[in-house]
Amino acid sequence: MNEDLSRRAFVVTSLSAGFALAVRPVSAQTITTDTNGIHAEEVKIGQMPAYHALPSGTGPFPVVVVVHEIFGVHEHIKDLCRRLAKAGYHAVAPELFARQGDVSKLTDMKQIFDIVMKVPDEQVMKDIDATLAFANAAKGAALTGFCWGGRVAWLYAAQPKPQMKCTVAWYGMISNPVNANWKTSALDVAPKLKVPVLGLYGAKDAHIPVAQVELMKKEIKAPSEIVIYPNADHGFNADYRPSYNPQSAQDGWAKMLAFFKKNGVG
Repeated sequence: MNEDLSRRAFVVTSLSAGFALAVRPVSAQTITTDTNGIHAEEVKIGQMPAYHALPSGTGPFPVVVVVHEIFGVHEHIKDLCRRLAKAGYHAVAPELFARQGDVSKLTDMKQIFDIVMKVPDEQVMKDIDATLAFANAAKGAALTGFCWGGRVAWLYAAQPKPQMKCTVAWYGMISNPVNANWKTSALDVAPKLKVPVLGLYGAKDAHIPVAQVELMKKEIKAPSEIVIYPNADHGFNADYRPSYNPQSAQDGWAKMLAFFKKNGVG
């Protein structure tokens, strides 16, 4: 087990039920996936809480690590894991802010960002490796990340020896100020990708200008690719929020699953 997971103190040792307090009221469009034909529960990876879902029956199954938004592993991320399990994957979502604080209990965005900015990229990369070890990715693995997790998807794909075959970045930050915890950006690592990345972005995203996405397109090389949805905003897959765009979300989900299979995962 990763030394950081077994020896360091954790602020969060269990996941909250329901949705993060900062994202309420929850949209009427919210999707709820049942557990028929799958097994889903909270687990521990060392001392780090996580949620996983996998098909019923005998495995092993191909693994997908699900990297959460700035709101941590709340009900939406759990539901995404269940959807992936229904598609034949063992999906695992580690709570990657567990050492720094519990964002699920906060309503103030500044307080949430204060915690998020304290999470070192190096720690996140190690925790993803530990998550893959927990899941026993014998049949191959992929990663998908949303918002904050979308940036992580780009960074992990540029690790010297990424332990997966591809990643998918949903509206992940492309350019960010560097500091002691965030020492690089997705744009910085674009020419250094070790595995293919699929980037999914919205043209109406005020947080990530299309000009940045187009610049990223020029920096990456095939088989990595980027799709820009003309009518989508930031968080277009987040069905619990007003930014949800069903058409773009459904198309992005289908493209993600096809990308996994194309790269030997599933």
